[in-house]
Amino acid sequence: MHIELPEKRYYGIGEVARAFNVNTSLIRFWEKEFDVLQPKKNAKGNRKFTPDDIKHLQLIYHLVKERGFTLEGAKIHLKEEKKKTLSNFEIIQKLERVKAELIKIKNQL
Repeated sequence: MHIELPEKRYYGIGEVARAFNVNTSLIRFWEKEFDVLQPKKNAKGNRKFTPDDIKHLQLIYHLVKERGFTLEGAKIHLKEEKKKTLSNFEIIQKLERVKAELIKIKNQL
């Protein structure tokens, strides 16, 4: 999944939810379930997600929504093989971007 977010230091929960095409309640639920998600909160309690949080959310989304992992399965997978999973996920993302560019070039021919 490729998400469209501008490069910023912090993202609001609504912005993140729209980028992933999910409800804000799902983002809050995942925050409670997964220790890797630690958004900062301002004085009002509004969540501010960093680019690292976005990467973790992408990985969680990939495992749960795209690969069909249960929440427990995704947690175990993240704990046991986090580095390997993150590396594989980043490779998949890069390949998907290359594929999209190649399709774009093909369509221009």
